[in-house]
Amino acid sequence: MSDAALHAIRPWRLIERRKSRQIMVGNVPVGGDAPISVQTMTNTLTTDVAATVAQVQAAADAGADIVRVSVPDEASSKALREIVRESPVPIVADIHFHYRRGIEAAEAGAACLRINPGNIGDKTRVREVISAARDHGCSIRIGVNAGSLERHLLEKYGEPCPDAMIESGLDHIRILEDNDFREYKISCKASDVFMAAAAYQGLAEQTDAPIHLGITEAGGLVSGTIKSAIGLGNLLWMGIGDTVRVSLSADPVEEVRVGYEILKSLGLRHRGVNIISCPSCARQGFDVIATVETLEKRLEHIKTPMSLSIIGCVVNGPGEALMTDVGFTGGGNGAGMVYLAGKQSHKMTNAQMVDHIVEQVEARAAQIEAQKQAAE
Repeated sequence: MSDAALHAIRPWRLIERRKSRQIMVGNVPVGGDAPISVQTMTNTLTTDVAATVAQVQAAADAGADIVRVSVPDEASSKALREIVRESPVPIVADIHFHYRRGIEAAEAGAACLRINPGNIGDKTRVREVISAARDHGCSIRIGVNAGSLERHLLEKYGEPCPDAMIESGLDHIRILEDNDFREYKISCKASDVFMAAAAYQGLAEQTDAPIHLGITEAGGLVSGTIKSAIGLGNLLWMGIGDTVRVSLSADPVEEVRVGYEILKSLGLRHRGVNIISCPSCARQGFDVIATVETLEKRLEHIKTPMSLSIIGCVVNGPGEALMTDVGFTGGGNGAGMVYLAGKQSHKMTNAQMVDHIVEQVEARAAQIEAQKQAAE
């Protein structure tokens, strides 16, 4: 069922996104009615081109629409040119402290320049970066961060706070617009969920610029995922956000996966198999936890949006299966029931269940893709 049809019968599922203007990051539209894009950032040495390109490719394979690469020195600027050439997705150059890196990154083919206004220099230097971006077709992300606010704002407000972050963002928007540059998006990140959320809400009310969401330095895989899901999830629920990056002390591929899971849970983006599974209990007719772990790995190659229910017993299993493309509900005597397109189809032994479910999901994905092509 399409999102439009689903919202027509279940209006309580509808999220009305904030109206923002649209910019381009390479060939990826950000803002407006474009899908909310998912980003990550490499953690390899940028000068190690092979390792960086491999990480970019892995992130792209996981679904990343855009990947950011740090450009801390001139050698990295030179390496960036080759990375951009080999990347399957647009590359954002992460610029700190030295405005020359921004100019070099634009010349190297970066699709976007991420500038931290608190540490790149005075307005004259920012203008030079703007000029380079314009000349080379780059967009710009204004990256406000609670940890690197300008000194005069810290003196004015006494400490990092939402009002200081909003003022910083609006000040730098003014610089770009005074230089007739509108191809920008903005973020105002903090590691504190409350501070970030308040800053984003305030900023969203005062600009139509596309907003890049993130909770910075969120933590490790588990703690950072939870913090990001709470912070980003609430903002997305309010309709705020045009592109997201989940910041984890983990493999960049995990950031992409978590970003998609947050968007999928809110019905804002669909990619791959959404597995609905129970936590398992004494009623389970098979090992639910081990089965789901195996299926997650076996189904990573599926990009088609679809749903799969894996429920251990008949308490909720049949009901969940009614709403999924493929389902399996545990029964007794070492077998369970397979559901296809929400309808009871046939029994299958637990021993053969995993291979059989993979086959059914692959077949359903092929069917969905064929229908999509026929409609086009």
